Amino acid sequence: MLAPTNMKKILSYISGWLTLAGWQASVASGAYLTGTLVQGLVTLTTPSYEPKNWHGTLLYWAMMMFCITINVAAGRLLPKFEGALLVLHIVGFFAVLIPLLTLGPKGDPKEVFTTFFNLGGWQSQGLSFCIGIMGSVFAFVGGDGAIHMSEEIQNAQLVLPRSIMTGVMINGSLGFAMILTVLHRSGDIDAALAENPAYPFVAIFKHATNSTSGAAVMSSLVLCLAVSATVGLLASSSRVFWAFSRDRGLPGWRTLSKVSKRTSIPVYAVAATTLIACVLALVNIGSATAFNGVISISIAGLFSSYLLVASLLLYRRCTGGIVASSRIHGSSPTDSEGGKLVWGPWRIPGVLGIANNTFSCIYLLFVLFFSFWPTYAEVNTQNMNWSILVTSFFVVFSGVYYLVWAKKTYHGPIVEVEPRYVHDVAG
Repeated sequence: MLAPTNMKKILSYISGWLTLAGWQASVASGAYLTGTLVQGLVTLTTPSYEPKNWHGTLLYWAMMMFCITINVAAGRLLPKFEGALLVLHIVGFFAVLIPLLTLGPKGDPKEVFTTFFNLGGWQSQGLSFCIGIMGSVFAFVGGDGAIHMSEEIQNAQLVLPRSIMTGVMINGSLGFAMILTVLHRSGDIDAALAENPAYPFVAIFKHATNSTSGAAVMSSLVLCLAVSATVGLLASSSRVFWAFSRDRGLPGWRTLSKVSKRTSIPVYAVAATTLIACVLALVNIGSATAFNGVISISIAGLFSSYLLVASLLLYRRCTGGIVASSRIHGSSPTDSEGGKLVWGPWRIPGVLGIANNTFSCIYLLFVLFFSFWPTYAEVNTQNMNWSILVTSFFVVFSGVYYLVWAKKTYHGPIVEVEPRYVHDVAG
């Protein structure tokens, strides 16, 4: 819709594959982090335990089985499940924050805000600090949430933006407060890293409360929230599979685009997402480094797709390609004067909107560029950032599939417009 007429097909195809790759890798990443977090809890309560990669893979698979059960068998309960987790999210925040503030060792504010570490050997010592600051600003100013379940929501053009901004404000505020708390009450970070290298925050909880049981309870709250996040990731990723399959952009689109008549859930898409994630977990048995290299495409894929859309939106703004809804006289909200797009009920108008989109593009370019860089200046097979290799593979695969097959079946995204929306806007 935002792309120039002669570029709509190819840009939508590229966007579809980038988004799909990013969300699929995010599902694998969520399941991996959740499964290995269980290992971190076991390490806390049983110091003699020696974590193995295959242990993490089994826990990963158990997490995926739980997620698919919630998404399919209890699909109608998904909104209630996520609503209950929202309550736990708020309550859990204070359950972690208060013990850290009251019991944790007091840190030096000067050390927190003025001490920098260049552990990677790069010349720019303030790089990570700049990324963190820009990320915080982006969360409040330039952030756009990925929307993949809008067709299942009434009045989505108004409800979804409100939900996204509410979530950003809540999570941004709570996250910033938690960061400050941990930085001021973390104690000896080197000791925490030595005790629990994978999840040092578990050791920080233990040192703050001076209690293994207390740290286990606090860590379990984080685990519950990580589980709920993985459930949501699977739901979003499956909708991407379903939508792109409906557009005939994927292999096996005839099956993946089917929806359960009884529950209206894209069961085959959910199953495909789960199966791919479980297959990827096999890589972790051989090498956690290789697995992290595969799922590193989550940043490159998602941020590339965001950058594509943000750039096109900025292009439309600057060229006057979007008009106010009051000027609609046609039969479609996306086809008024000269085929121009029409603003919905939620937007930042004028110069502020252009500034917002410009900042979004600059930030996305910044993060995307550095997402391909290795963490350490001295690179070896263990610390190499394989994101560029995995991203290139997806680009080549999707390109070959398009030339061989998809160009015959893919004609761009299918746009479904609710008649009531047109009537309401036109009226």
